Amino acid sequence: MTHEEVICIDCGHADVVRNGKSSSGIQRYRCCYPECGKTFQRNYRYRAYAPGVKKTIVDMALNGSGIRDTARVLCVSINTVMRTIKKKRAI
Repeated sequence: MTHEEVICIDCGHADVVRNGKSSSGIQRYRCCYPECGKTFQRNYRYRAYAPGVKKTIVDMALNGSGIRDTARVLCVSINTVMRTIKKKRAI
């Protein structure tokens, strides 16, 4: 059995502890670095939850990609693309 080091996907620190499981049984982790404290999973079942996907949606929208094209390329729902764009537009 090998021990694989888990690194925080937000801040990059290795001070991470296990923090229960999601409803689908996937292990969750919590960063113990004082300024971070984020919880995350190593593997996401649905692609839209993965880090960086929301930023990619906004970048593609700013570069003129359509909603359906963005959803198809990123393998997410059209509703996810629309919701993300509306949230970013309100800010």
